[in-house]
Amino acid sequence: MTRSRRLGVLSGTVLSIVAVALATSVAPRAEAAKADEPKIERAAFHDAMRKLWEDHIVWTRVFITSALADLPDKAAATERLLKNQVDIGNAIKPFYGNAAGDKLSALLKDHILIAADIVTAAKAGQTPQVESAKKRWVANADEIAAFLSGANPQHWPAPEMKRMMREHLDLTTAELMARLNKDWAGDVAAYEKLHMQILHMADMLADGIARQHPNKLM
Repeated sequence: MTRSRRLGVLSGTVLSIVAVALATSVAPRAEAAKADEPKIERAAFHDAMRKLWEDHIVWTRVFITSALADLPDKAAATERLLKNQVDIGNAIKPFYGNAAGDKLSALLKDHILIAADIVTAAKAGQTPQVESAKKRWVANADEIAAFLSGANPQHWPAPEMKRMMREHLDLTTAELMARLNKDWAGDVAAYEKLHMQILHMADMLADGIARQHPNKLM
C-alpha cells in the first residue's frame, strides 16, 4: 500500500472514530491500557468513592444547618460543598475522560444550587417556589441518572440509577423539613437513612467502574 493510500485510510478511520464519539454523549474510552500505565488500587478507589459521596451529604447537611440558622459559616460551607461536586467529577475522569468528568460536575453543581433554592424558599415559607424548585430538582436528578447510565449501561442500568437519585432527593428533603420544623429526632433519623443510602450508591458506582474498567484497577 502506498503512503498516500495509507494516509487516506488512516484519515477515514479517524473520522469514523470522531463520528462515533460525537454520536454518544458519554462513551467510555475504548483504548487498551498501556503496559506501563499506572493502575489504581481497587480497595483504595472504593474507599475514595465512599469518602466523596459522604462528603456530599455531610456538606449538604452543614449548608442546610447554616442556611436555616443564618450562621456565619454559610459561605464557607457553600464553597466546600461546591468543591465536592468538582471532586466527584474528577474521580471519573481516568475512566471516562475529562469532558465526562466536567459534565458530571456541572450537573452536580446544578443539583446543589437547586437544593439551595429549595432551602431558601422553604425557610421563607414560599410553598409555590419550593414546589417549582423541586420539579427542577427532579429533572436534574433524572439527567444525572441518564448521564451515568449512558456511561455504563450494563452496570448502571437507567431505572436503577433514576430510582437511586430520586431516593436521594426524598431523603434529603426529609432531612431539610425535619430540621426546618425543629424535629430534631426526625432530623437525625433522616440523616441516618440518607447516610446508608449514599454509601450504597457510592458502592454501586465504584463496583460498576471496576467491572467496566478492570484493566485500570488492581
